[in-house]
Amino acid sequence: MSHQKFQDCIDACSECAVECSHCESECLNEQDVKMLARCIKLNHDCAAICLFAMQAMASGSEFAEKICKLCAEICTACAEECEKHAHMEHCKNCAEACRKCAVECSNMSKLSTVS
Repeated sequence: MSHQKFQDCIDACSECAVECSHCESECLNEQDVKMLARCIKLNHDCAAICLFAMQAMASGSEFAEKICKLCAEICTACAEECEKHAHMEHCKNCAEACRKCAVECSNMSKLSTVS
């Protein structure tokens, strides 16, 4: 199976991983880091699963569908947490990227089951 079929999802995962890594770093520079602990943890998890999902899709892994389904779940959780801090630009941008990635990963997992 060609990875080109999943290019939109790969691109969304890439953007999300970048935004989550940036958000994590920026949260660590905020005044009240303790208040952002869950956000930082979810940023870390989300970036990691996005990178893993990209690799799975690019290599045509038989587990790509399941990985992307989990990626969508983690992206949604990260978006919900970042939206609580949307007054900070980095959290706002991260939430948007996570929402987009969650949609693309959900679409990808549905697409691969139809194929």
